[in-house]
Amino acid sequence: MRSDVVKEGLERAPHRALLRALGCTDKEMGQPFIGVVTSVNEIIPGHVHLRTIAEAVKAGVRSAGGTPFEVNTISVCDGIAMNHIGMKYSLPSRELIADSVEILAQAHGFDALVMIPNCDKVIPGMLMAAVRLNIPTIFVSGGPMLAGQWWPGGQKRHVDLTTVFEAVGKVAQGKMTEAELKELEMVACPGCGSCAGMFTANTMNCLTEALGIALASNGTVPAVDAARLRLAKETGSQIMALLAQDLRPKDIITQEAIRNALVVDMALGGSTNSVLHLLALAHEAGMDFPLTAINAISDTTPHLCKLSPASEQHVEDLHRAGGIPALMAEVREQLHLKAPTVSGQTLGQDIATAQIRDREVIRPPTQPYSPRGGIAILFGNLAPEGAVVKRAAVAESMLCHEGPALIFDSEEEATATILRGELTPGQVIVIRYEGPKGGPGMREMLTPTSLLSGMGRDEEVALITDGRFSGASRGAAIGHVSPEAARRGPIAALRNGDMIRIDIPNYRLDMGLSPALLEQRLAQLPAFVSRIEEGYLQRYGEKVTSASTGAVLER
Repeated sequence: MRSDVVKEGLERAPHRALLRALGCTDKEMGQPFIGVVTSVNEIIPGHVHLRTIAEAVKAGVRSAGGTPFEVNTISVCDGIAMNHIGMKYSLPSRELIADSVEILAQAHGFDALVMIPNCDKVIPGMLMAAVRLNIPTIFVSGGPMLAGQWWPGGQKRHVDLTTVFEAVGKVAQGKMTEAELKELEMVACPGCGSCAGMFTANTMNCLTEALGIALASNGTVPAVDAARLRLAKETGSQIMALLAQDLRPKDIITQEAIRNALVVDMALGGSTNSVLHLLALAHEAGMDFPLTAINAISDTTPHLCKLSPASEQHVEDLHRAGGIPALMAEVREQLHLKAPTVSGQTLGQDIATAQIRDREVIRPPTQPYSPRGGIAILFGNLAPEGAVVKRAAVAESMLCHEGPALIFDSEEEATATILRGELTPGQVIVIRYEGPKGGPGMREMLTPTSLLSGMGRDEEVALITDGRFSGASRGAAIGHVSPEAARRGPIAALRNGDMIRIDIPNYRLDMGLSPALLEQRLAQLPAFVSRIEEGYLQRYGEKVTSASTGAVLER
């Protein structure tokens, strides 16, 4: 066993003494050591209950003859970190999470791993660590939060964190009182779990099923449902089967699995951040999966689910409708059905008996919301290396749009202008120097997009950035523009009033500058100077690559 390096042989007597200090018996010492990696803490609603999930996992491990050890890694709540310096640390935390899992597994000689993430960057960070370590690994998340129930004017609405962000814009415009906002604030997030819509956390947890690295329903069983604990126990037991078979992450997370995940992402209308994370995962696994391949997948995958922020349906509704297995059954023709999974079966076998229980939530391919997927990658002279938009959350009237640029060099500047109402219909808001290097950290910008939606202006103006958007953002919000401004990408040359053309159906993002004028303006730019001059973010900004490659670190 891999764990023999910490428990077998004469020279390991000191190691065994330390293990006995933990209470390990001779029987436990002789069994495989299973690392149960959680990101539990008391500041994130999606993670506050993960110790309970870990206890269930450990019970499953013990029932199947393993010896579990719970260990922990960091996590960031993107909601709490939003619109201040904390958000600069969110994406960079992904690399620290991957590194810390590697350290924990290697230093303690674990034979296999059970990963227990729940929120945004923990899932991709743990996925990256899984393929890097390549020892038997399985995932089980903490599960989604239930939607809140709000009764404005006596009419019930299902709400979530997005509703609160958008309500801030309504209060700013006088369309809602602060007392009503407080009432909404009290009910929007009713308990533990990852925020209730198809935002980044739930998108990535759902995609673990499509990747084959988690058991069925991992992405959708609510955090407070007893079925979540049963799933955790089954996951703990199943890791012992994977260890016996020596089935490893690189056997499962292949080119075909990444493609399967993107197919499901398109059918779900998931978060744009999934593109960033799946590219990073492919890079970590040593695969070449170019950004240009994603539109081909979108072109052949119908958009079948419309969950919050694109509607008032939530992940709990998707679960009741049959979950990810049922959705995958609807797009089976686009999937690699022979892909192996941690269940011990192929993906095709896993979904063979899936049933759809609600056609209002999962539409048939013959009646899709759109014949093409929910995410699009745009290219053009403003984004030569690509940009990403959640097409599923863009109003029909904004799919094609042309308007003058309104330039901001930070999120704070743009937010202040939006709050003052200093916008003209038709404008294209540009927020730059917020990319991986320019931020540094490539902040999510849910605040400006939510303000625009709350003010009812998301069908009047567009917003593009070299930063990111939350999975909860909606409207004509185009992110990940590459190359970013800090790398002297074309977005850095834009000036107020320059015309920008958005053509989502044809995957285009262009500006009205001639090549000669673009070159002239870029040549006149001063050298980029980072806003952060010390600490982790300074080091991250020096090493991080483009969003078009997943914002991975240089090797």
